[in-house]
Formats: sequence, C-alpha cells, structure tokens
Amino acid sequence: MFGFTYYSPTEIVFGPETEALAGPLVRKWGGSRVLVVCGGHSARSSGLLDRVVQSLTQEGLACAVLEGVQPNPLLSTAQAGVEQARQFGADFLLGVGGGSVLDTAKAIADGAASPGTGLWDFWSRKTPLVQALPVGAVLTIPAAGSESSDSAVLTQDETQIKRGLSSPLHRPRFAVMNPELACTLPRYQVACGTVDIMMHTMDRYFSKPTGNELTDEIAQGLLRTVVRNGRRAFENPGDAQAMSELMWAGSLSHNGLTGLGAPNDFAPHQLGHVLSGKYGVAHGASLSAVWGSWARYCYETNPDRFVQFGREVWGVDGAMPAIEAAENYFRSLEMPVCLSELGVPVQDQAGLEDLAQRCTFDRTRTIGTFRILDYGDILQIYQLANH
Repeated sequence: MFGFTYYSPTEIVFGPETEALAGPLVRKWGGSRVLVVCGGHSARSSGLLDRVVQSLTQEGLACAVLEGVQPNPLLSTAQAGVEQARQFGADFLLGVGGGSVLDTAKAIADGAASPGTGLWDFWSRKTPLVQALPVGAVLTIPAAGSESSDSAVLTQDETQIKRGLSSPLHRPRFAVMNPELACTLPRYQVACGTVDIMMHTMDRYFSKPTGNELTDEIAQGLLRTVVRNGRRAFENPGDAQAMSELMWAGSLSHNGLTGLGAPNDFAPHQLGHVLSGKYGVAHGASLSAVWGSWARYCYETNPDRFVQFGREVWGVDGAMPAIEAAENYFRSLEMPVCLSELGVPVQDQAGLEDLAQRCTFDRTRTIGTFRILDYGDILQIYQLANH
C-alpha cells in the first residue's frame, strides 16, 4: 500500500426524519444566516423545503431560499446565488437536494467568501481557492456523493464546458441523509445514481499499484452492495432498505475511502463530463455510455486488474467477461452503453474531434492514471463509443 493522507470531516446524520435536525446542525457548525439552495420543484412540492426552513427558524436562524438549480449545474445559477448570498449576508450555505444542488451550494460558498473574484476563475485554475463559507447538506438523491466529497462540478453556460474543482474547503460540515426522501425518485434517476455511485469507486479501483488489499476489499464490497441494491431500487424505488444501502454507499464511494493508497484515474468521468456539458445529458448515463469503450481500450495495461474485478464483483472469469458483465448490468437498468443509446447523434469525425478537444482542454492536458490518455487516445475511445 502506498502512503496517503485521509481526512473526511463531514458529520453524517443518517435515518428517518433527520431533516428536522437541520437547524440545530447549522447552529452547531456556526451558522446564523443561512442561504438554502434547492432544485426545481420537488423539494417544495414534497414539503421537504418547508420542513427544513421550519427547523432553521425554530432554531432562531435567519434564512433565505434560492430555488431552480438544474441538473449539470450552471455557472450562471451559482453566480446569481453568490449575489443573493452577499445581499442577504449569508454565513452558511445549506443544499437541499442531490449532487447538482450541493455542488451549486459549494460554488456559492466559494464566491460569497471572495468578493471581486469570478467563479470560473476558480474552476479554470486561474485563481486558487483559499476561502469559502461553510456548507451543509440535506441529501435527497443517492448518486454524486457531493454530501461528503471535496469536489464540485459546474458547467459554463456559453461554452458548455463542464469542469470539476476539488478542495478541502468543499467538504460539507454535515450531511443529513434520510433514505425515505429518495423513495419517490423516478426509476431513471435511480439508475443514473446507481451508475454514478459505481463509477466513483471504479474510477479509483482501476489503478496501477497492486497490494492494496484492504482498500480493494472495501471497494469490491461496496460495488457488490450497489449492484444488488441498485437493481432492487430500480425495480421498486419505494424499497426503503435498498435505498438506504445506496445512499450510504454513495457517500462512501466519493469521500476517498475506496481509493486510499493508490492514485485515482477518473478518465471515464472526464470523458462523460464532456458529453453532459455539451449535450445536457444525465451525468450517470454519460458514464455508462463511455465506460465499456474506455475499458476495452485500456484493459491490456493491466488485464489482471480486470480479471480481479470480474471475479470479485461479478463472479466471472476473464477481463473481457468482466467488461461485458458491467455493461450488461447497465443495460439491465436501461442505461446506455454507447453514444447512440445516450441520445447523442452519431458523430462525424469533426464532432468526435471536438469532443476530444474539449476533454483535453484544447490539447493542454492528459487524463487518467491507469493508462495516461492523450488527445489521440481519447479520440479513439469516443470512436469506439460512437455506435
């Protein structure tokens, strides 16, 4: 096992009706004026937003609400939130929703703490992020893991470029996780979330170092749990037990635990971000659409890793059967495994080159660690997925 530093400071409050504790938790972590961030309508129509606001006001906290965060969160929405947070004098951000809402809350926390700095300056690495307001989370969708991760993703409106930014400042102070809040999700969202949870561990699992036994066992066990319960929740989203397993797995999959002692790869995530940024497709679906092509292109770098993946997660022998087992599972959740199934028109050569150009930030970077991928490699992976 390689050396590592691990720090996961988020307080997890897990169980039924835990959203009623939002007010006391915000006060515990130093908040007094809270900007609540949520999505389009479900938080309000379900009564969740009212319950959270009631908890805050009963605790004597001032609060304002920003609604309307969309999937693949937009820079413009976060910028509007920064202005609202400053005008309100917010000293704490509370995201009530899934990954897009929580990422937006993190971005607002960044911008509100740094007047005069454009948000995209942080995401483009022009300006280092050195301060942010504290953030809390009330999770409604098991998927992105943003409730306990150090990352946040934004899409720039004009260019449709989607980028992530990781910082210890993005770790939420607390995460309220009531699995019952996710039991009314549409099956498609359950499927996308299941894929995203799996990918957060798979993008860590496929690494060059070997001998990382305990971390491998944690990752493999988490994947088996998600496979079982993802299928159960997809078939019956109201299955609270299955949803509770998915919700906890989503946090563990993206708080760093399943990749300790090895460099993360995350090439499939980078490939998928280009698709969801440019075409607005669901994040989880973009990942399943490219993963098989990435795996077939890269598996010869270390076939034994894929053999282990097949044996320990899927109960199959061989690298290619392992890849096929993962793709068949995605299909069982009605997830795409190529660009045409994703709903992205089959690309001509110019379209594929544009995807590769975007993924490499105009040929200024490579991606991945399992196999380092440059522009030419990335173009070939998109070509493999283009059917």
